[in-house]
Amino acid sequence: MNIEYLQSKKSTNQKLTMVNESNQTIVSVVIPTRNRPQIVARGVRTALTQTLQSIEVIVIIDGPDQETVNVLSQITDPRLRVIELSKNVGPSGARNTGVREAKGTWIAFLDDDDEWLPQKLERQLEVANNSHYDFPVVASRFISQTQKGDFIRPTRLPNLSEPLSEYLFARNSFFKEEGCIQTSTIFVKKELVQKMPLEEKFYRHEDWEWLLRVTAMEGVGVEFVPEPMAIWHSEVGIKRLSNINDWKYSLDWIRSTRNLVTPKAYSGFIATMITPSASSVGDWKAFFPLLWEAIRWGKPRPIDICLYLIMWLFPQELRQQVSSVLTKKSKK
Repeated sequence: MNIEYLQSKKSTNQKLTMVNESNQTIVSVVIPTRNRPQIVARGVRTALTQTLQSIEVIVIIDGPDQETVNVLSQITDPRLRVIELSKNVGPSGARNTGVREAKGTWIAFLDDDDEWLPQKLERQLEVANNSHYDFPVVASRFISQTQKGDFIRPTRLPNLSEPLSEYLFARNSFFKEEGCIQTSTIFVKKELVQKMPLEEKFYRHEDWEWLLRVTAMEGVGVEFVPEPMAIWHSEVGIKRLSNINDWKYSLDWIRSTRNLVTPKAYSGFIATMITPSASSVGDWKAFFPLLWEAIRWGKPRPIDICLYLIMWLFPQELRQQVSSVLTKKSKK
């Protein structure tokens, strides 16, 4: 394992030339982390045991964290590089640092609390090499591990002509994660992330914002490995930014990205992403303003209105129980 120390640097939107210093490194795995030494070590091991061997694994420690350095130093695989930043820059800043330091032609993102199945990188590289896009963004299904059991997500893949924002945010059923792209399944050319770095001002939804921006570029398209290739640990006890209940932040975020989503997707985001957070804290003052937001700037369908009312009128625990029962029945 190599340990490097970097001063934190802000990324720019300038077009950079892709550099591959080693012909043997095909994929660079980028893992941002902070203060979760045992959890990140688990993820690192699943990256190092991939069937695709010509890789490097770059762990970006987002600020001083000696305990994580000590734990990772016990992993002796020379393909592991650990970069400790001098200060905290957030998940997007850490990922951008990893991309800048990467030697591979391809980048694969892995959240520190997730895992990969052994053939993940091999299958994605195969799909990427056979893609007709100049810059394919290759995702995959994943296994969502919850207290209610394990579920394969997303339940459907995008249609050919479906806008990405509608695939992500506009549900066609009552099931959560019907359409989604999880960060730990993203596999992309380094050149693309250099041209279009992640936006560092967002501490949540930054992966969605990046996907919406890059897929609007010429030559970029989403491809899917249909089998689950990652494990997403969505246990309630794990502290993660995506679990933070801040519906006002999410509202500001979707407003700032309105030019990147369709009206139908805008309404869907209000109904299924913002409303559950507002209702879970009993913020009933938001009931009519959020509904008006969805109508004024979006294009709500009957299912969106139905989902909106369900999110407000039925407790989250009851919704989860019903969804779990229906999901299990659909498997039979």
